[in-house]
Amino acid sequence: MNMKLTCRSVIVSLAALSVMAGIATSSFADDKITLRLATSGSETDQRSVAMAEVFAPMVAGFADYQPGYNGTLFAQGTELEAISRGNLEMSIASAQELAQFFPEFSIFATGYVHQDAAHQVRVFNHPLMDPFKQTVEDALGVKLLSVMYLGRRQVNLRQSKDELTVTTPADLQGVNLRMPGTDAWQFLGKALGASPTPMAFTEVYTALSTGAVDGQDNPLPTVVDAKFYEVTKQIILTSHLVDLNYIAFSKALWDEMTPEQQLTVQRAADAAAAVGRLRQLEKEASLSAFLQSQGVELYEPDLAAFREHVQGQYIGSEFAADWPEGLLEQINSLGN
Repeated sequence: MNMKLTCRSVIVSLAALSVMAGIATSSFADDKITLRLATSGSETDQRSVAMAEVFAPMVAGFADYQPGYNGTLFAQGTELEAISRGNLEMSIASAQELAQFFPEFSIFATGYVHQDAAHQVRVFNHPLMDPFKQTVEDALGVKLLSVMYLGRRQVNLRQSKDELTVTTPADLQGVNLRMPGTDAWQFLGKALGASPTPMAFTEVYTALSTGAVDGQDNPLPTVVDAKFYEVTKQIILTSHLVDLNYIAFSKALWDEMTPEQQLTVQRAADAAAAVGRLRQLEKEASLSAFLQSQGVELYEPDLAAFREHVQGQYIGSEFAADWPEGLLEQINSLGN
């Protein structure tokens, strides 16, 4: 995929494809399939917008798309079970959620496994993902249609670059870095070279302003939304976690659809994921400029050194115990 394509050009192309799909499936218009999508995201979340603006029009010839936002249809974390029971048609699922059922999925929520948005797509579409997808279909009755890009988590510090320049994980030694409170997040903080501190998100701004912690990690949109740039001076573009979601679909419903409907649904999911990905990348780029205008220094460290160190910490740990042998090397080989 050419990540340099603009959202406008992609949407124009998809509009034409949507018309063709509507013509091809017009014979099903009188007996539409209901496609309810459950998500914990809001109506303005980029994933929700992409599904509403791209997916819904492309399947409109034979399906009635009905999104449920903010966990109104099913509570967050229960959507996959709802699909499995036949009570729901679609959801937006995380690798972390799937790892609750299948521990091997934890590899896709691990530091430096995905290198960027394009690498994420290559991994999802590669044959190495086939056993994962098949397991989810067989055990849960859930079909993973496409992968959605959420953004890259970066290290954000109170110190200026003159006070502390971070090039390798060794430079983060002694840095008190707020990380989410689970064992997996705390392990990632240590793997980055820092001293992780568990703390509720609502407490982070005050902790940064008082010096209770030296920094925090989040994607740039979160840094801006939470106004962390007001109490920090630098962002190291570690991109240590390239976060993702999967568009999950009922396998039972999929099997009931015609080949033409299946093709349209697959194209619509891929198209929505592509547009959402491009929009998120553009947003990250624009926020970089905004943060610099606010006096925050942004720079990239030695990513190879960070990747090697972090992945080395996982090898042999309890968090990697369920990974298929050789899978990490396969994923790394698909990188740039």
